[in-house]
Amino acid sequence: MRVTDFTKNNGFAAQMLSYAVSEAAGKVSRLLVVVVVARTLDAGAIGIAAAALATGDILKALTENGVGQRIIAAPDNELEETCNTARRIFRAWCFGLFSLQALIALVLFAGGYTTTSCLLGILSLEYLFMPGGLVQAALAMREGKLHQTAAIAGAQVTGANLMTACLALLWPSPAAMVLPRVLAAPIWLILMRRLRPWQARPEKGCAPLRPFWSYGWAVLGTELVKVGRMQADKLVVGALLGAEALGFYFMAFNAGLGLATSFTQAFSVVLFPHLCAAQDRLGALRHGLGHCILLVAPLVVLQAALAPVYVPLLLGADWQSAAPVVSVLCLAALPTVVWSATAGWLRAENRPVQELLVSGALAVCLTVNVAILAPFGLMAVAQGYLAVSTTIMLGASLWLLPRQTLILKRIS
Repeated sequence: MRVTDFTKNNGFAAQMLSYAVSEAAGKVSRLLVVVVVARTLDAGAIGIAAAALATGDILKALTENGVGQRIIAAPDNELEETCNTARRIFRAWCFGLFSLQALIALVLFAGGYTTTSCLLGILSLEYLFMPGGLVQAALAMREGKLHQTAAIAGAQVTGANLMTACLALLWPSPAAMVLPRVLAAPIWLILMRRLRPWQARPEKGCAPLRPFWSYGWAVLGTELVKVGRMQADKLVVGALLGAEALGFYFMAFNAGLGLATSFTQAFSVVLFPHLCAAQDRLGALRHGLGHCILLVAPLVVLQAALAPVYVPLLLGADWQSAAPVVSVLCLAALPTVVWSATAGWLRAENRPVQELLVSGALAVCLTVNVAILAPFGLMAVAQGYLAVSTTIMLGASLWLLPRQTLILKRIS
C-alpha cells in the first residue's frame, strides 16, 4: 500500500483515537505506578530513580534521528534502498548509544554514585532490542497500520508499568522503577516483527547517506532539545532543592501532564504520515488540529479542576499540597497541542531546522525559569512553566504557520 493511499482506508480521527487510547492506557497504568510508588518509596528514593530516568531519557532522545520518517516519506521506487540504509544506521546508532550510556554509568560508578550508575547500566540494555524492529515499525506506519502500532506501543508501556507496580510492592527500591523498561522491550520487538515482516534485500543496494544526514540532524537536535526541556527542570530542581523536592516535583509533573499529554503525543505520531499522504497539506493540518483541540481541551480543563480531588485520593493525604501544582501543570498541555501541529507541518515541509530553533529557545527559557523561580517554591516553578511554554509555543505557531491554517474550518 502506498503512503499516499492509507488515509483513504483509515480516517485520521480513528487513527488518533487508537493512539490516544494506547497512550491513555499507558498513563492510567502509570497512575497505578504513581499510587504504589508514593506509598512504598520515600521521596529520596523516588528522586534517585527520577534522576536516572531523566538522564536515560535525554540519551534515548538520540534514537529519534529522522530515519524512520525518511522511510515513511520515501517514494515507492526508492523504498527498498532507503530501508537497507536505514537498517545499517539503526544498528550502528543503537549500539553507539548503548556504549555511551554504559560508559556514563561507569564514570558515575567511579565517582561514587553507585545506585545511579547501576540504574543507568540497566537502562542501556534497552538499546540492544531496538534495531531489530525499527524499520518494521516505520514501514507499518507508512502503510497506515497505526491501529496496530498503537496497540503494540500501549502493550509495551502498560506491561512495563504493571511490572513496576508489582516490583515496587515486592521490592521497594529505585530499581523497581527502572528494570521493567528493559523487561518490556522484547514485547515491542516481537510484536512489531510479527506485524510487518521485513528482510533486507542487499541486491537492491543502499540509498545515499547524505539525505538522511541533511534531514536527520535537525530532527535529532529537536528531539534531544525536547527531552532535555522535559527533563532539565527536574535536574535543576534536584540540584537546587534536593532529592526530596525532586521526588515531589516528579510526582506532581507526572500527575499533572500525564493523561492530557497522552493525547498530544498521539496527535504528533499520527499527524506526520497524515500530512505526507495529503494532497492538500494545509487542509489536512486544519482538519487534524481541529479534531485534537476538540478532544483535548475539555479533558485538560476537567483534569485541572479535579486535581484537588484525585491527587490525595490516589497518592495519599500527604500529597494534598501537590494538588495546586498539578492543576497548573495540566494546563500546559493546551499550547503543546498547537505547537505539535506546527512541528509536524514543518517536518512534512522539510523545514525541521525551524522547529529546532524554536525548541531550543523554549528549552533554554524553561530551564532559566526553573533556575530563577525554584527558590520561591514549586508552585512558582509550575506557574512560570505554564507562562513561558504558552507564550513561546503559541507565538512560534502564529509566526511560522500560514495565516489561513489557524482558521479552523468545519470538521468534515
